[in-house]
Amino acid sequence: METQITSFEDLEAYKACREFRIFACTVIAKSLNQQKEFELAKQLKDSARSTTANIAEGYGRFHHLDNAKFCSNARGSLYEALEHIITASDEGFTTEQNLSTSREYFEKSVKLLNGYINYLYRSANKSKNQSAPQSC
Repeated sequence: METQITSFEDLEAYKACREFRIFACTVIAKSLNQQKEFELAKQLKDSARSTTANIAEGYGRFHHLDNAKFCSNARGSLYEALEHIITASDEGFTTEQNLSTSREYFEKSVKLLNGYINYLYRSANKSKNQSAPQSC
């Protein structure tokens, strides 16, 4: 039996991106702020927050292709946030363990987000084919 989706918060892709965002903002960015790396912390928080915000905004569009576009933006923000975490690691501002944990959250998020985007495109194509006039 399928789970009823009544809100963007019910989406597995959103839940995974939220876990990533929480870890990025409460562990990595918090550590960066404590080390006075305010600009990198801000960039990380902005990109991590953009992941879930884009999923929510896309869900609110009520059209499969609009939703897919916003989810593509969320995916781009995921990659950007991971790059900021890699930078923090390269520059000695976070641990290898934090980088590894971030990658785990990232990989789960991207996998679920890609699946959701594919679902949206399939649904858009199905809707398009159902509304097309039938030839005699």
